[in-house]
Amino acid sequence: MTLPRELDEVARSSAAPEFVQVAFERLADGAPAAVERLASDHDLAGATAAVVAASRSLTRLILTDPAALDVVASVSAAMGTGNTPQPPPMAEPIDAADADDLVRRKRLGLLAIAAADLIGVASLEEVGEALSLLADGVLRAACRLGGVRAGFSVIGMGKHGARELNYASDVDILFVGEDSGGVARRVLALAGGAFRVDTDLRPEGRNGALVRSLDSFESYWERWARPWEFQALLKARFVAGDPELGGAFEGSAAAAIWDRRLDADDLAELRSMKGRAEEIVSRKGLVDREIKRGRGGIRDIEFSVQLLQLVHGGVDPLIRKPATLHALGELASAGYVDQADASALALAYRFLRTVEHRLQLVEEAQVHTVPDDATARTALARVLGLAGPEWERVGAGRGEGSWRFDSVLGRYQSAARAIHERLFFRPLLEVFASGATSRDGGRWTVAAAEERLGALGFRQTDRTRQALGELTRGLTRSSRLMQQLLPVLLGWLSETPDPDQGLISLRTLVSAAHQRDVLVAGWRESPELARRLCILLGTGRQVGTLVGRNPEIATRLADDRELGAASPKDLGERAILAVDQGPYRAADALRSLVESDTLRIIAADLLGLAGTAETSRGLAAIGDAALAAALHAAAPQVPMGILAMGRLGGKELAYGSDLDVLIVYEGYGAADAALAEEATTAVFLLLNGETPAERILHVDASLRPEGRQGPRARSLDAYVEYHRGRAETWERQAMIRARPVAGDPEVLSRFMELVDAAVWSAPFGDEEIRAIRRMKARVERERIPAGEDPQFHLKLGKGSLSDVEWTVQLLQLQHGVRGTDTLDALKHLVAEGFLDPADGTILSEAYRYLTKTRDRWHLVGNFIAGAGGVVSTSGSDSLPADRQALGRLARSLSTTPTELREAYRRVTRRARRVVEARFYGL
Repeated sequence: MTLPRELDEVARSSAAPEFVQVAFERLADGAPAAVERLASDHDLAGATAAVVAASRSLTRLILTDPAALDVVASVSAAMGTGNTPQPPPMAEPIDAADADDLVRRKRLGLLAIAAADLIGVASLEEVGEALSLLADGVLRAACRLGGVRAGFSVIGMGKHGARELNYASDVDILFVGEDSGGVARRVLALAGGAFRVDTDLRPEGRNGALVRSLDSFESYWERWARPWEFQALLKARFVAGDPELGGAFEGSAAAAIWDRRLDADDLAELRSMKGRAEEIVSRKGLVDREIKRGRGGIRDIEFSVQLLQLVHGGVDPLIRKPATLHALGELASAGYVDQADASALALAYRFLRTVEHRLQLVEEAQVHTVPDDATARTALARVLGLAGPEWERVGAGRGEGSWRFDSVLGRYQSAARAIHERLFFRPLLEVFASGATSRDGGRWTVAAAEERLGALGFRQTDRTRQALGELTRGLTRSSRLMQQLLPVLLGWLSETPDPDQGLISLRTLVSAAHQRDVLVAGWRESPELARRLCILLGTGRQVGTLVGRNPEIATRLADDRELGAASPKDLGERAILAVDQGPYRAADALRSLVESDTLRIIAADLLGLAGTAETSRGLAAIGDAALAAALHAAAPQVPMGILAMGRLGGKELAYGSDLDVLIVYEGYGAADAALAEEATTAVFLLLNGETPAERILHVDASLRPEGRQGPRARSLDAYVEYHRGRAETWERQAMIRARPVAGDPEVLSRFMELVDAAVWSAPFGDEEIRAIRRMKARVERERIPAGEDPQFHLKLGKGSLSDVEWTVQLLQLQHGVRGTDTLDALKHLVAEGFLDPADGTILSEAYRYLTKTRDRWHLVGNFIAGAGGVVSTSGSDSLPADRQALGRLARSLSTTPTELREAYRRVTRRARRVVEARFYGL
């Protein structure tokens, strides 16, 4: 029979013209009236052609069952309305008379769903739900035909339970209740004629009992269930039988999942299981073609979603959605997944599931692998709308459609895999799985944590409770994930020296919406970022203030390369650029550089990424760069140079150290002196500021001849004259540490020649030794401020830093061992035989210990966080006498107050014995 022109056109425009043409011709031979109906109803003809092009099994149904065309017609009628069709098999109970009738009704229901899917009037979610409802109807009919009574229920699992069934999915079920008279086997036999029914998800799998009581399920979950079984329970849903028993099962299953915490072992087991499944696919060579278990496949997306649900769902009921897309949307809304990542995963999931549906529709077979043959892939691409007659018209050639399909598939797989690896192996999961959310293995909420602030070490509970409330409101505007992370943050803060101040600083830091969103995004991907931020903020108010003024550090803490000291060359170049911004912006720009780079050094110090020597050298490099930039900005009209002295000269700068300098120029007479003093004033004004609040760094030139009474800048000739006859021995000692920093190279070179002559070339005899000893004794008597305990003075006490420094410098002068760095000089003294190795070790260990302790005390509670940052200090250099302050310092040093004081006594006692022997000659 020749087809009507209308049907011939429909066939030619379909995804499989030849196949549709043959099907229409066979229909015309067997049912001419059906062909006439198709020819007169363009929507019906198009819907029928879409089904025939996609499915051979449903084509056979259309050719053999007269009711099939009516089913398609009921669907095609919706094409003009835009409404989702609700064919009878999807919306009404399946009133089957027997097993054969049940199979037929299922087939017609499947046809209705496929037609709605293929003509585009049903979304992926609606198709999955309709297929699941169809399976529900079959199971309920099977229960009725099988004689099921009260006390027996069927539970849907897997995609069926989640209402996202595929065309050829197994219908995974469990039986709960009493199996009177073998009713479960009868239900299986009846339903199995219509669907592939699988009961292997039951306890102990195929070896376990087919039917269990609810008590038996609960006992199994409590004692024996593996993590993957709880993962499977995410989708458990009552579908048929006794609704009361089914509801009780759902409640017990939910309790089994959410009342337990996924621990680190569970997490590892789930990841391992996923890895084994991938290995199987890899061995088969199907990594890219397997759209379910391959890389970037459906399982990657499903496992990512389910793992996040298991980790966070215990305290967030809203993410307990069984369907993947619904759950993914809620996870994104709550902040557990970035919105962009969630959108990309949803797009990939829809595409992959659609491909899976088209593969399975061909023969209703469980196919998850894209065909290897290019022609077959082209046919698949055409059904998906990725190829069509237009390709042939532009000369694309045979198989071109498969290339386009491969490209689209590859993009979705790559995107899904990348996001899966970030989510599935996200470190934040480890934080929650490790039990960090609780001290007793349970789950914490913000309310529960608030009640335990005192137990966690927060002392100002009223103040911190208010800060916690404000922080909770602020963070949860960004995501519900942050509400879960807050107790973890409290746990991390509780281990810091000052938890109360840390919480307050954290609240301040996230008060700005943009800043909060950036931090939340960073914490979601890197809990280490959050942990490290807590360490910094909990160190004390001063560090918290610096972080608040330099919030960009809070987003970089997870990257070790972003922390610690910059290279001196880089610092110097950036400092020059800062002051070159002009007189009105130079101070602010240089201050910003000093603060941000100092904060990087503090972070590396507090996080254990830098040792004491690295910290000191880094701080000295900042001082060097600031001095060079200030001299550059001053633009002296005479050749000038700046020499570093003291700790700056030795590159042993502490957080509380002044920048000790000498300023020298080449010139003669009052005019040159005035020019030099003008430039010096500009340097001091820029760095010291007119007031302490404007200070960038504190520069001190009091080591110059005549101290504070003399001019701040001296000519080279004046220095030569002074050191020929008027310089005291202690000034010769101080010059040991002289180091060129900035300015005219010739001036600096000539000054260092003066140092060589004055320090190293002149004789150093008994009188000079006695003079240094007298000066040191005077320092010990007079320099410790009133009210500070000399027994625990880190800088000036017996066996303290000054003891080590003076001893080393005396030995250097006695034996001509050059070097500005104390520890380096100690090494040379030992190497050259001027100091016993054991004594050298004692002094070196004392110097490191006291330097670290002093530095940490300045960070924990001793420095002023003014505009000048951490190098502007005041207060005590003694171990704190206050119990709470000593406790904060001890925690920062990972020890106890008692052990801290004992260690100080032990270290300084040993050092003092060496000092008395080698410095005082006792």
